[in-house]
Amino acid sequence: MVLNNIEKLLEKYENGETSLKEEQVLKNYFKNDTVAPHLEIYKSMFDYFLVNQQEQFTKDVPLKTKRTFNYKWISVAAVAVLMLGFYFNEPIVDSYNEYAYGTFSEPEEALNELENSLAMISSHFNKGTSTVNYLDEMNKGTSTIGYLNEIENTTSIIFKTNK
Repeated sequence: MVLNNIEKLLEKYENGETSLKEEQVLKNYFKNDTVAPHLEIYKSMFDYFLVNQQEQFTKDVPLKTKRTFNYKWISVAAVAVLMLGFYFNEPIVDSYNEYAYGTFSEPEEALNELENSLAMISSHFNKGTSTVNYLDEMNKGTSTIGYLNEIENTTSIIFKTNK
């Protein structure tokens, strides 16, 4: 009768339908030395569960605390930027007029200054292009090497056909 009950509990255990009390009955049955021979395979499994239940984890687990972002400092920085903006506020129209027309009183003066600036830029640009002229010489050299390769290819074809 007891063996029949254990077999039914094992069937329920395998299907995952046992309660905690029924599992405890199974653990107690397989803890004993008197186990039916055809149920010996389950004994090692329940022994493993008993040993595993008594194991304890002894290693320390470091807990990483989550950093909280302090939004107060962002608001302080925003207020500081706004205060500096209001303190150093300069009318845009005045600075544009000064930039556009400069400190020149006559349009001819502004034109002369513009011509001088463009001449200076042109002279610097010409210096830069003159230093790059050596690239043309390199192109000539690579084309000569390509020509020599053509000659070598044709001579190798001629000598192969004569053999």
